[in-house]
Amino acid sequence: MTLAHDETGTGPAVLLLHSTVADRRMWDPQVPALAGAGHRVIRCDLAGFGDSPMPAGPYNDADDAAGLLDELGVESAAVVGSSGGGRVAQELAARRPRRVGALALVCSALGGWPPSPARKAFAGQEDALLAAGDVEAATDLNVRTWVGPAAGAEARASVRVMQRRAFEIQLALDQEPPPIEVDWELATVTARTLIVSGDLDLPDFTEIAAELHERLPGSRWVRLGWAGHLPNLEDPARFNPLLLEFLAG
Repeated sequence: MTLAHDETGTGPAVLLLHSTVADRRMWDPQVPALAGAGHRVIRCDLAGFGDSPMPAGPYNDADDAAGLLDELGVESAAVVGSSGGGRVAQELAARRPRRVGALALVCSALGGWPPSPARKAFAGQEDALLAAGDVEAATDLNVRTWVGPAAGAEARASVRVMQRRAFEIQLALDQEPPPIEVDWELATVTARTLIVSGDLDLPDFTEIAAELHERLPGSRWVRLGWAGHLPNLEDPARFNPLLLEFLAG
């Protein structure tokens, strides 16, 4: 399927992949900075988020992202992935290393990583609220869990809107189509890599960052003491220079 997307600016391509608590609008604070620094900024909504519907049958997010690059005539891009979008970015870089020249993983997920007690507790609370039909409370739970204390009211409101939109799309289906699982290994990633974690995030994501740093030789790991799970939204003034410096090489 063709993912809903937009692009801004000209120059080397940067593909932005959103967190699964958000959609492509989470990158609003980064788009002007990236375009102003001379990048062609491409951001998309993964299947079931924002303006991208759930597909009718099995799908693979990394294949969808690669298909978007093909459609836009992009042979190689820097890829920035947040949380669940980071897992998609890893798969894209591992399966198509020539397509990804640089890789930034921001509070990234990692396939198969066992959830911490805190993450299990969150998932249990979310499931219970959704089973009871209380989508508003489930949305508020996500905002409290995933948006760190540095964020202002506007950022929190933005995440609330994006998470509510994802619930609307995904809960409308009797059964979600299954993702297509493809075997891949981090060892095949060749892109220079930046790993970012927030010290105020759930512990899973600091542990994942450490694992990624160990398994991706030459990667750089930056721990942000002030950040929760969405540092690009929580404090763009501190996050943007870090990303721009990395992309400048």
